[in-house]
Amino acid sequence: MSTRRILVAVAAAAAVPIGLLAAPASAAAGCQVTYAVTSQWQGGFGASVAVKNLGDPVTAWTLGWSFPSGQTVTQLWNGVVSQSGAAVTVRNAGYNGSLATGASTSFGFNGSWTGSNAVPSGFTLNGVSCTGGVTTPPTTPAPSTPPPSTPPPTTPPPTTPPPTTPPPAGGVVKVMALGDSITGSPGCWRALLWQRLQQAGRASSVDFVGTLPGQGCGFTYDGENEGHGGFLATNVADQNQLPGWLSATDPDVVMMHFGTNDVWSNRSPATILAAFTKLVGQMRASNPAMKILVAQILPMTPSNCAECTQRVIDFNAAIPAWAAATSTAASPVTVVDQWTGFNTATDTPDGVHPNDNGNRKIADRWYPALLAAIS
Repeated sequence: MSTRRILVAVAAAAAVPIGLLAAPASAAAGCQVTYAVTSQWQGGFGASVAVKNLGDPVTAWTLGWSFPSGQTVTQLWNGVVSQSGAAVTVRNAGYNGSLATGASTSFGFNGSWTGSNAVPSGFTLNGVSCTGGVTTPPTTPAPSTPPPSTPPPTTPPPTTPPPTTPPPAGGVVKVMALGDSITGSPGCWRALLWQRLQQAGRASSVDFVGTLPGQGCGFTYDGENEGHGGFLATNVADQNQLPGWLSATDPDVVMMHFGTNDVWSNRSPATILAAFTKLVGQMRASNPAMKILVAQILPMTPSNCAECTQRVIDFNAAIPAWAAATSTAASPVTVVDQWTGFNTATDTPDGVHPNDNGNRKIADRWYPALLAAIS
C-alpha cells in the first residue's frame, strides 16, 4: 500500500461522544469514544477504539455500532466481539470493565473491507444512544409537560487531552516502548513495569516517552508509548514512521516488542529483521548511544492462523544472531526472551494478546533488562 493510502486511512479517525451504561437514578453518565483506522491495506485494516468515562464509575460496558460499508471484524483484542450483519457489539474483557470517573480503556481489532472503509458515526453503550457530555437523571419523576421543541444543550466533550505530568528534571533516562497492540492497547505490562520501578525507588529517574497516551490499567502510571495497534514493523520501516516519533520524544532506551503482525501477515524472518536493522539505524541516527532492548516475541496460537505458532518459533530463533551482529559497544542490542514460559492458554484470552497474568510475565521479563539499561 502506498504512503498516500496509509495517510488517508489514518486521517479517517472519528471522535464520537457516547452515552455510558444505564445507571441508577441520579448517577451521572457520559463518555467519550475515539475510533481510529490505524493501518489499511487492500481488503483489510486495523483500528483502535478508545473509551473514556466522563460520568460516575462503571463496572462493565458494552459498546455497539454499525459499519456503514459492510466491513467485518476478523480479530479483536481487549474485548469480546460479536457481529450480525453490519451491527457490531463489543463487551469488556474480564480485566477492563471497571472505569472510574475520568478513566480510559481501549481495544483494537483487525477487519476486512471491500469497496470502501468508511468510519462508523453512531455508537451506543448498553443500548443507550450517543448523547455526549455528562448528564444526571432527575431523582423525581419529570412533570407531565410537553417535551421541548429542541433538545437541551449538553456539555461538549473535551477537545484536547488532559495535561500530563512533566518528567522529573535532571538525570532522567527516557524510555520508549515500541511495538503494536501488545505494547499499547492498553499494554498494562508497561504499568506493572512502572510500578516495579517505583517500588525499587527508580521511577524518578525514568521517563516513559511516546506520542501515544497511556491507557487505563487501574492505577496511575507513566504511560506514554509507541504501541500502535495493528502496525507491522516492516511497514513502519518502509514508510519511515519511526524518525518522527524519535524526534518528538528523544529516547535514550528503546524497548521493542515488534513483529507479531508481520508474522501474522507471513513476512519472513529475514524480511522482518531487515526492517529491524533499518529501525535500529534510525534509532542511532537520533541517538548514537541508544540502548536497544529487542524481545523474542510472545507465542501465538490464534484460532484462525494455525501457521502462526511455527512462524513465531522461526522468527524468534533468528533474533539472537541478528542482535549479536547488529550490536555495538556504543549502542548495544539486548535480546529479551518474552517467549519462554509464556502460555497462550493461561496468559491470553485469544491466543495472542496478554491477559493480567500475561502482563505480569511480560513486565517481569522486561524489568531486569531495563534496570541494566538505565543503570
